[in-house]
Amino acid sequence: MSRYAVISTHPDILQRFQAAATGVLAGEVHAWQGASFPAEPQEVLAQLTHPVFLDVLVLGPGVPLERALHLATAFEVQRPEVAVLLVAPPTPDVVLAAMRAGIRDVVEPDADPDAISVLLHRAVRSAAIRRRSLDTGGETGTGGTTGRVIAVISPKGGAGKTTIASSLAIGLASSAPHGTVLVDLDLQFGDVASALAISPEHSVSDAVHGPARRDTMVLKSFLSAHPTGLYALCAPSSPDTAEQVTADDVTHLLEQLASQYRYVVVDTAPGLSDHTLAALDKASDFVFVTGTDVPSVRGMRKELDILSELGMYPLKRHLVLNAADARGGVSRQDVEAALGVEVDVIIPASRAVRLATNQGIPLTQRTGRDRASKAMRALVARFTAPAASTPSTRKGTARHRVGAP
Repeated sequence: MSRYAVISTHPDILQRFQAAATGVLAGEVHAWQGASFPAEPQEVLAQLTHPVFLDVLVLGPGVPLERALHLATAFEVQRPEVAVLLVAPPTPDVVLAAMRAGIRDVVEPDADPDAISVLLHRAVRSAAIRRRSLDTGGETGTGGTTGRVIAVISPKGGAGKTTIASSLAIGLASSAPHGTVLVDLDLQFGDVASALAISPEHSVSDAVHGPARRDTMVLKSFLSAHPTGLYALCAPSSPDTAEQVTADDVTHLLEQLASQYRYVVVDTAPGLSDHTLAALDKASDFVFVTGTDVPSVRGMRKELDILSELGMYPLKRHLVLNAADARGGVSRQDVEAALGVEVDVIIPASRAVRLATNQGIPLTQRTGRDRASKAMRALVARFTAPAASTPSTRKGTARHRVGAP
């Protein structure tokens, strides 16, 4: 049985939460009885019959926003297992402030019991996960093993980077079901959600702030599940949100995911932004993606040179020649001569690739035997073959040259 506490000056919100807390959500719904709003968790808990087992705290409407955020922050520090909901108009400023205070969800003031029930399900689940995590002494990792972080990068947009990243992640998930996660770090215009045909509830910007930043069990609840057993953390729906994510946020996020998953595939933004450089610093593998046109090859040459100047050398390098077409006038040998490194995988121009992109079904999820699908499976095999199956435990200074195989 779940237990809820509601602090509000509006009696109808209490009635709506009582109507929502039925069935599997049934439990005690306690209304705040104090003459003034509480400032500390102890004041709230002192009114409860069983304070140890409070699951969800509801703040507002009628509670001044500043007081609500202060109390939510205090609960996040002192009683992190309690999920806090804020009833307020979900403006961008309110949502951002709530997220930073550790609030689980912002509820529309006029939400009906059905809508509230959906949010209560998430809140109760979050409370259970966090309580279980605390009972077992904190985060439950993978025995100290660090997963393999694979950064898929390209200097220019339109190279097929997202198509390759999503196909690679699906292929890895087939060998490590529920052990692979795909992160969309193209925070302004990322297309991972479209490539996988999913509608995520949460994004990278949600996952790097609030309770998910401090608790990997909560972070897992922010991931979107794909039917193949892959998990995805997609880009924000609004390009403006990218400004709320720092390079340090990216570093911490990848460390969290690598502690929980065997493979972490990162679809980076074109170029070398701070977010991309932070991802490369944590990556054990770089998957370079280039086309067979002259501008793409020149851009890749510049990117390789810059990474070399920065001293960013991965343990493993994989160069993918995408949408290769011998009729274009630039051959594999031309690309290798211009870049000074060998091409590892050639993905030919193919109708199957266009279908995969437009239908949201990555190549490695399809059953086709076309040359592009076979090439993608060859790329996956570079990570799943016996010699490559052990996740690397690398330090940032122990890297080989970019041109190393």
